[in-house]
Amino acid sequence: MNLASDLPDDPTLHQLIQLLHEEIGLPERKTICLDTSINFDLGCNGADAQHLIESLEEQFAIDFIDYDAYRYFQPEGFDVFLKRRAKGRGDKVPLTIGMLYRAIKAQRWDTSELEGMELNA
Repeated sequence: MNLASDLPDDPTLHQLIQLLHEEIGLPERKTICLDTSINFDLGCNGADAQHLIESLEEQFAIDFIDYDAYRYFQPEGFDVFLKRRAKGRGDKVPLTIGMLYRAIKAQRWDTSELEGMELNA
């Protein structure tokens, strides 16, 4: 695994990277940085995404206040409810390692805060 040189040297980030490596696998040749999206760049979706979020909640005690998996991940199999797309559930949004890292530090998932920070990062 190739980590970007500008990643924070922080035990929490090291734990997150290790968890990502164990749960979804990190590519050997791609440089991993805070802007790396786990859904687009790393191809995490469906059951893998659900398991990852559960592991994050368990290991880091994140309170997923307004987390909506449909914003970031394609569901596994056919989902009849996706025929009628709910507002904000059409195009997927990148879920980055930086967003996960900030959620772990804050111990809560606040979508507007995390995505707003991502746009200004």
